Amino acid sequence: MITDPIADYLTRVRNAIMTGHRVVEVPASKVKKEITKILFDQGYILSYKFDDNNTVQGTIKIALKYDKLTKDSVIKKLQRISTPGLRKYVGANEMPRVLNGLGIAIVSTSHGVMTGKKATQEHVGGEVLCYVY
Repeated sequence: MITDPIADYLTRVRNAIMTGHRVVEVPASKVKKEITKILFDQGYILSYKFDDNNTVQGTIKIALKYDKLTKDSVIKKLQRISTPGLRKYVGANEMPRVLNGLGIAIVSTSHGVMTGKKATQEHVGGEVLCYVY
């Protein structure tokens, strides 16, 4: 049993990047699907596919994005912020800036999962799930 499914998701993606895989498959959930959509919209992954056939919860297939010349991954770091043992909540005015605006903070709010920048625009706070840069 996995105690922190979001950390497992980030670790699977991180391990696939370190080994140079093109595609990574992770178990699905609503929050993981929203995080995947945000990563695609922000240009950190190439594409994704939600597969609901195999298991009860389904799977997410993520095509990772690499630089054509240097073969380095677009994602440099995935960092889990709020853990089950220590939740990290922020208000709309204290939203963190990742790498001075070059990275994104993924936040779970009452309006759904969104980037920190969008949460600031909608003036909602929430739980900081992770940083991506």
